Formats: sequence, C-alpha cells, structure tokens
Amino acid sequence: MHAAIFDLDGTLVDSYDAHFEAWRLISARHGVAVTVDDYYSHFGRRNEDLLRECWLRAGRGQLTPDEIAALDHEKEAAYREIVAVRFPIMDGARELVASLRAAGFRTAVGSSGPPLNVQRAIDGLELVAAFDAVVTGRDVKRSKPDPECFLLAASKVGVDPARCVVFEDAPAGITAAKAAGMKCIAITSKGHTPERQRDADLIVPTVRDVTVAAVRALLH
Repeated sequence: MHAAIFDLDGTLVDSYDAHFEAWRLISARHGVAVTVDDYYSHFGRRNEDLLRECWLRAGRGQLTPDEIAALDHEKEAAYREIVAVRFPIMDGARELVASLRAAGFRTAVGSSGPPLNVQRAIDGLELVAAFDAVVTGRDVKRSKPDPECFLLAASKVGVDPARCVVFEDAPAGITAAKAAGMKCIAITSKGHTPERQRDADLIVPTVRDVTVAAVRALLH
C-alpha cells in the first residue's frame, strides 16, 4: 500500500495571491508592513511566526497569545472571503487525486492551515470524499519544517512513511517531507523557483505534469 499526502496551498489550490492579499489587507489595517519576502519566507508555516516577526519589526513589541489568535482569525477570515468569490483550483488537481485513488493509493491532506481553510479548500476542489485522512494546523504542535504533520497523516492512513509521497510547494514543506522519510514532489507554483525547491525528489511546473507512473517510480 502506498499513500499520497497533499499540502493544499500551492499544490491543489492556487492560493498564493489570495493569501498575500489577505496579509496585505489586515497588516494595513494595523499599520504594519508585510512584504512579499516576508510572506514567501513564511509560506507553508504557521501564521504566528510571521505575525511575531513583522509586528516586532514594526515596533509593536511581543504579541500576546490572545493578540496572535485575533490577528490570525482576522487574516484567515479575509482569505476565505477572497477565495469565496472565485475558488482558485489548480489545473489538473481533481484529475491527479482521482487517478492516484484509482491506482490504489491512499490519499491524505497534510496542511498547516486552520480547519476552516482546509475544509473550504476541499469543498472548493469538490473532493469531499476523496481523502482518507485530513491533518490541519490544529492537529499538530510543531509546524513545518517539522515532519509532525506528514507523519500524522501517514499514521492516519496506515501507511509506512517510506511508502508515502508528499506533494508540496514551499521549501519548509519539502524539508518536512524529507525529514519524515518520505519522497517529495514539488510543484513550482507562483512565488517559487526550482532552485528553492531543489531538495525535492521530483520538481514539476504544474500538477498537470504529474503522472501515476512517475509517482510509482519514485516509490520503487
């Protein structure tokens, strides 16, 4: 038995612009600058890391847990409002998941995102019944590049990590996948470059370029 574990943002969901727009909106409300570089360096990780760094740099001091929770909620609510207008599905996303399941793969989500975002993505992808397990940022104590998220997903689907392949885009997620002892396919979606994804086992420009045969070859 093999498993395919998907990080949703940047792999199945073309969410780069929507997330950055949400950060831009909420940071502007609070008089704090969040640059493209800030956003990229924290992509795939928990929001609190970016919040602490950018608010501290702006002279706001250390944020309390309650302040972080409020800002996190505000940002993610803004993101969901943006994608509700037009859901940004990656071309080929549904087909890839369906083809892997048809080939006998267990499928799971391994995302750092909050549960509401993850559910919104699964609904928008129209893949509600397509995943055997779902892991969100609420299910783990340590964020990527720690492998906890992917190891938990593998445990939930009952597949040994060495028989799992992770679909990622962010360097932190690629590092997490490799630390979990899994193969990793990097999707070079917007905001990324193959050079920054060089630690992946396979790098492809789009989800449409992934075949079941290529996934099987990695695992064998």
